[in-house]
Amino acid sequence: MPVDRTELRRAWDDVAEMYARRRDPDGSDGALLDDLLDDLPEEPRILDIGPCDGARTLANLPEGTLGLDISRTALDLARETVPAAELLQGDMSTLPIAEESVDAVTAYHAVFHLPRDEQPAVYREFARVLRPGGRLLMTLPGGRFQTVRRGWMGGEMFFAAPGREQTLSQLREAGFTDLRTETATDPLGSSTEFVFGRLP
Repeated sequence: MPVDRTELRRAWDDVAEMYARRRDPDGSDGALLDDLLDDLPEEPRILDIGPCDGARTLANLPEGTLGLDISRTALDLARETVPAAELLQGDMSTLPIAEESVDAVTAYHAVFHLPRDEQPAVYREFARVLRPGGRLLMTLPGGRFQTVRRGWMGGEMFFAAPGREQTLSQLREAGFTDLRTETATDPLGSSTEFVFGRLP
């Protein structure tokens, strides 16, 4: 089920402001970033995928973190929230970033907006841009689904996931090891599982 990137960008442009307004600034998923940072070198270079307004991730990551989003509206919101952030519009399946150039990748509620059959390529892209020993922190969807949710945040949005175990398998196939999961409260108030991974 292909997803037109122009349509996906427009969909996020339409809902980005509502999504930012509805997110809880105090969810426990923010604490996961502290765990990630404890495993990184001083002054790490981090790539944050899909930061939206930046309040949950970019604002809590070190200076110099790069935020990449498909939505120009989301990036404009992030620029207001984190004026010093480095922001880039792009597609996570073909990252416009050099090989082995970052120490960590964060992807909160991002990958499941692409079709299931495209997600393994995204994980390979994460591995490509990470330096040896680099870390990954991302949402781990529990179910198996592929659908368009109409009325979501006042618009409509595509969601897809192959299931928890399949996602973990795809991460291993992309080269990630030491996978560890943790459950936290996400920005919309739901209990969500996240996964930490490491490149050898």
